[in-house]
Amino acid sequence: MSDNLRNNGITIREAQRSVDSWITTIGVRYFSPLTNMAVLTEEVGEVARIMARLHGDQSFKEGESGDELADELADVMWVVMAIANQNGIDLEDAFEKNLAKKTRRDTSRHINNPKLYKNPDNN
Repeated sequence: MSDNLRNNGITIREAQRSVDSWITTIGVRYFSPLTNMAVLTEEVGEVARIMARLHGDQSFKEGESGDELADELADVMWVVMAIANQNGIDLEDAFEKNLAKKTRRDTSRHINNPKLYKNPDNN
Protein backbone atom coordinates (compact mmCIF):
# COMPACT_ATOMS: atom_id res chain seq x y z
CA MET A 1 0.00 0.00 0.00
CA SER A 2 1.30 3.45 -0.81
CA ASP A 3 2.83 5.39 2.10
CA ASN A 4 0.36 8.27 1.77
CA LEU A 5 -2.52 5.88 2.53
CA ARG A 6 -0.89 4.00 5.40
CA ASN A 7 -0.38 6.97 7.76
CA ASN A 8 1.37 4.94 10.51
CA GLY A 9 -1.69 2.77 11.17
CA ILE A 10 -2.57 -0.68 9.96
CA THR A 11 -3.09 -1.24 6.27
CA ILE A 12 -6.48 -2.09 4.86
CA ARG A 13 -5.13 -5.57 4.10
CA GLU A 14 -4.03 -6.01 7.72
CA ALA A 15 -7.44 -4.83 8.91
CA GLN A 16 -9.14 -7.37 6.65
CA ARG A 17 -6.95 -10.12 8.10
CA SER A 18 -7.83 -8.99 11.63
CA VAL A 19 -11.55 -9.08 10.81
CA ASP A 20 -11.16 -12.57 9.34
CA SER A 21 -9.23 -13.80 12.36
CA TRP A 22 -11.78 -12.39 14.80
CA ILE A 23 -14.75 -13.76 12.87
CA THR A 24 -13.29 -17.26 12.51
CA THR A 25 -12.28 -17.52 16.18
CA ILE A 26 -14.33 -15.33 18.51
CA GLY A 27 -17.23 -14.95 16.09
CA VAL A 28 -17.17 -18.70 15.25
CA ARG A 29 -17.95 -18.19 11.53
CA TYR A 30 -19.05 -15.64 8.96
CA PHE A 31 -22.72 -14.74 8.77
CA SER A 32 -24.26 -15.51 5.40
CA PRO A 33 -23.54 -12.89 2.72
CA LEU A 34 -27.19 -11.83 2.74
CA THR A 35 -27.14 -11.41 6.53
CA ASN A 36 -23.96 -9.35 6.24
CA MET A 37 -25.68 -7.15 3.66
CA ALA A 38 -28.55 -6.60 6.09
CA VAL A 39 -26.09 -5.85 8.90
CA LEU A 40 -24.30 -3.33 6.65
CA THR A 41 -27.60 -1.61 5.93
CA GLU A 42 -28.33 -1.49 9.66
CA GLU A 43 -24.92 0.01 10.45
CA VAL A 44 -25.21 2.63 7.68
CA GLY A 45 -28.62 3.52 9.13
CA GLU A 46 -27.01 4.11 12.51
CA VAL A 47 -24.48 6.45 10.89
CA ALA A 48 -27.35 8.23 9.12
CA ARG A 49 -29.22 8.66 12.40
CA ILE A 50 -26.23 10.33 14.05
CA MET A 51 -25.50 12.51 11.01
CA ALA A 52 -29.14 13.66 10.87
CA ARG A 53 -28.83 14.81 14.46
CA LEU A 54 -25.33 16.31 14.18
CA HIS A 55 -25.76 18.07 10.85
CA GLY A 56 -29.46 17.90 10.01
CA ASP A 57 -32.64 19.21 11.49
CA GLN A 58 -33.22 16.46 14.04
CA SER A 59 -32.17 16.79 17.66
CA PHE A 60 -30.70 14.10 19.85
CA LYS A 61 -33.06 12.17 22.08
CA GLU A 62 -32.35 12.14 25.79
CA GLY A 63 -29.22 10.10 26.45
CA GLU A 64 -28.00 10.30 22.83
CA SER A 65 -24.98 12.19 21.54
CA GLY A 66 -22.78 12.31 18.49
CA ASP A 67 -19.96 10.60 20.37
CA GLU A 68 -20.82 7.27 18.75
CA LEU A 69 -20.13 8.41 15.17
CA ALA A 70 -16.56 7.07 15.08
CA ASP A 71 -17.66 3.70 16.46
CA GLU A 72 -20.55 3.43 13.99
CA LEU A 73 -18.28 4.29 11.06
CA ALA A 74 -15.88 1.58 12.27
CA ASP A 75 -18.82 -0.84 12.36
CA VAL A 76 -19.51 -0.01 8.70
CA MET A 77 -15.87 -0.64 7.84
CA TRP A 78 -15.94 -3.96 9.73
CA VAL A 79 -18.93 -5.29 7.81
CA VAL A 80 -17.57 -4.06 4.47
CA MET A 81 -14.35 -5.95 5.21
CA ALA A 82 -16.30 -9.07 6.15
CA ILE A 83 -18.23 -8.89 2.87
CA ALA A 84 -14.98 -8.35 0.95
CA ASN A 85 -13.39 -11.33 2.69
CA GLN A 86 -16.36 -13.54 1.83
CA ASN A 87 -16.04 -12.55 -1.81
CA GLY A 88 -12.25 -12.82 -2.11
CA ILE A 89 -11.76 -9.07 -2.56
CA ASP A 90 -8.55 -7.38 -1.47
CA LEU A 91 -9.93 -3.97 -0.44
CA GLU A 92 -6.50 -2.39 -0.38
CA ASP A 93 -5.99 -3.24 -4.05
CA ALA A 94 -9.60 -2.33 -4.89
CA PHE A 95 -9.28 1.04 -3.12
CA GLU A 96 -6.08 1.95 -4.93
CA LYS A 97 -7.66 1.04 -8.30
CA ASN A 98 -10.81 2.99 -7.39
CA LEU A 99 -8.78 6.07 -6.42
CA ALA A 100 -6.90 5.90 -9.72
CA LYS A 101 -10.19 5.55 -11.64
CA LYS A 102 -11.72 8.56 -9.89
CA THR A 103 -8.58 10.61 -10.48
CA ARG A 104 -8.58 9.82 -14.22
CA ARG A 105 -12.31 10.37 -14.59
CA ASP A 106 -12.71 13.46 -12.44
CA THR A 107 -9.46 15.38 -12.99
CA SER A 108 -11.33 18.47 -14.16
CA ARG A 109 -14.94 17.54 -13.44
CA HIS A 110 -15.23 18.93 -9.92
CA ILE A 111 -12.94 21.93 -10.36
CA ASN A 112 -15.15 23.03 -13.27
CA ASN A 113 -18.42 22.52 -11.37
CA PRO A 114 -19.83 25.95 -10.44
CA LYS A 115 -22.21 24.31 -7.95
CA LEU A 116 -19.25 23.49 -5.74
CA TYR A 117 -18.38 27.17 -5.38
CA LYS A 118 -21.75 28.12 -3.90
CA ASN A 119 -22.22 28.39 -0.17
CA PRO A 120 -23.88 25.06 0.73
CA ASP A 121 -26.02 26.75 3.41
CA ASN A 122 -27.48 29.25 0.93
CA ASN A 123 -27.94 26.86 -2.02
